[in-house]
Amino acid sequence: MLDLTAGHGPASDSDAPWHSPDRFWSALTDATAHLPAPVAVIEREALRHNAMDLLVRAGGLPIRVATKSVRVRAVLDAVLEIPGYRGLLAFTLAEALWLAERYDDIVLGYPTVDRAGLARLLADERAASRITLMVDDSAHLDVIDSVAGPTSRPEVRVAIDVDASLRSSSLGHVGVRRSPLHSAAQVAAFAREIVRRPGFRLVGLQMYEAQIAGQGDAAGPDAPVIRMVQARSRDELRRRRAEIADAMTQIAPLEFLNGGGTGSLEFTGSDESLTEATAGSGLLAGHLFDGYRSFQPAPAASFALDVVRKPTQAIATVLGGGWIASGPALTSRQPLPVWPAGLRTLGREGAGEVQTPLRGAAAEDLRVGDRVWFRHAKSGEPAERIDRYHLVSDGTVVGELPTYRGEGKAFL
Repeated sequence: MLDLTAGHGPASDSDAPWHSPDRFWSALTDATAHLPAPVAVIEREALRHNAMDLLVRAGGLPIRVATKSVRVRAVLDAVLEIPGYRGLLAFTLAEALWLAERYDDIVLGYPTVDRAGLARLLADERAASRITLMVDDSAHLDVIDSVAGPTSRPEVRVAIDVDASLRSSSLGHVGVRRSPLHSAAQVAAFAREIVRRPGFRLVGLQMYEAQIAGQGDAAGPDAPVIRMVQARSRDELRRRRAEIADAMTQIAPLEFLNGGGTGSLEFTGSDESLTEATAGSGLLAGHLFDGYRSFQPAPAASFALDVVRKPTQAIATVLGGGWIASGPALTSRQPLPVWPAGLRTLGREGAGEVQTPLRGAAAEDLRVGDRVWFRHAKSGEPAERIDRYHLVSDGTVVGELPTYRGEGKAFL
């Protein structure tokens, strides 16, 4: 149903319909007018554009797809059919076990202490050969051994998660709080421990530079500071990754050294220490990725809500809308009303669980029964609210794509 390898996109990027909002959103409105709200859409040509653009930005480095930023198996299937994409980065062990029924290269992006899931993994040689667990502490190895000892289980594939944040005497800790392992010496010491312990096979490293990949640098009063800090972080990280890669050559033959994220693929692709990148958010393109200088993703995923009341002539209220993205409780985590243009939420209400009032010039012209299009802040999280995306191509609904939720799965 979903084929992204065929060239059905616009003749040039400038011809892309999403560059003409009136044309793009009006076409989605017409295509889905017969469907009840909330209606969620993946626009095929926009998704294909994003998938190809990620490959160009990665500069030939293979891309592992981050499943948390998609949560639709049909999209995973279609993207993995494109040369240049290989493997998945899952977010829970339960999800990885489910995906392993279909896919043979899955890295778990986060450590797990799911003992029931580990028991399933360690009792299944096929799943154990397809799933790589992420570790950054000997306690993670101890949990695995407590579920099944090394003589009573298949060899467990593991990768080390390394802190890619910037630690600066003047700036402090810049980045997310992930692994306790930061220096080459720390990583090497832990790698030697893994190699010494029976029942484990060290196959890779992961270093996710969230302070570069997840922070837009295009505009705003903080943009100059963000660019300066990111430049400093890139220089430090390139040196440190090279030191870690060199240290690992003396310890274990690795299958992969993973880095990156949608927002930093140019940097990732230029880092000679890495063998692959990870990306996922850039495929469906939540609005948090609008604020980058280096790329402009197409709005591949969106959803529409119906106007159900007019409390005043200047306000139109839609049913639902409170699909708030994870992260700090900021306005940027709210869904963004994108069509009709010029709408905004109310400061004292925001996007609500059951209703979202909207203000702006366009609100005066909206009537009960009209539709408003939104983009979610993040890419994968809308799939926890809906059971399917409607696939639109050339202004027509051409299929349905079940989400994880639509397939009866809710992992986290």
